[in-house]
Amino acid sequence: MMKLSKKHIFNIITVIMAVIIVLGAVYVMVNHLGLIEGYDFGGGAYYYVDIPDFDKVLPADAYQARTPVWVHVALFIAWGWLMWRLWLWIDRR
Repeated sequence: MMKLSKKHIFNIITVIMAVIIVLGAVYVMVNHLGLIEGYDFGGGAYYYVDIPDFDKVLPADAYQARTPVWVHVALFIAWGWLMWRLWLWIDRR
C-alpha cells in the first residue's frame, strides 16, 4: 500500500472540501433557499441591500457603537495589512 504524505492528504482534503462547498452552493441556488417570496432580483436576491425599504426593517439606531468610525476603519486596514504579511510569510516558506 502506498504511504501518503501529509501534503498529499491535505491536498485530498482540500479538494473534497471545495467540491462539498460548490455542491452546497449549487443546492442552495437550485432550491431557492434563503430567498424572500415575491422578491426576484436575480443573483442579487441574497443581499439585503437589494430588498426595498430594508432600512425600515432594522432601525438605524438599533446598534450604536461607542467607538468612532475612524477606529473601525483603522482596525480594518491593520487587519488587512497583517493578513497580507502573513500570506507573504507563508508563501516564502
